[in-house]
Amino acid sequence: MTQGRAKPNQGSFLDFPVPDSGGGQFPLNYALKPYFFPITSMNPRVIYTEQAPQPVGPYSQAIVATGQLVFVAGQIPLHPLTGELVGENNITHQTQQVMSNLSAILTAAGTSFAKVVKTTVYLKDLQDFAAMNEVYSHYFNAESAPARATVQVARLPKDVMVEIDCIAVI
Repeated sequence: MTQGRAKPNQGSFLDFPVPDSGGGQFPLNYALKPYFFPITSMNPRVIYTEQAPQPVGPYSQAIVATGQLVFVAGQIPLHPLTGELVGENNITHQTQQVMSNLSAILTAAGTSFAKVVKTTVYLKDLQDFAAMNEVYSHYFNAESAPARATVQVARLPKDVMVEIDCIAVI
């Protein structure tokens, strides 16, 4: 394998490995196809130190993971079949739908909540943190919960109350 660069009309200028075809060239459509690095399976490992504050919810200080990763885009509480908002003005119902949407995507990627290493929770109002956290905590084992950041934002798509994204090991 050699390092290659995508051409301007092929997308990203980020470096990525390309198969060496002998002449330093790679097939025109190579950059258009996803490239998967060899799998190095390892379960996520929780990092905990008493030299940093103890987590105040169902998350870890840090997670070490190797292998293929899936970066799940932020999910909002839309029903997957109708595209309609679920749980208008109800943070509990909205969080349940968001977690259901994340679960479906993780499953499609060949992974699960057990292998999530990082989440980011975006709340319209931090007053909703406890109710969101109650739902969220049912999806993760307290001893191996992923690292997490939670922030209040000015506005979310479709004026929902919560959005969550995640990174998981496949």
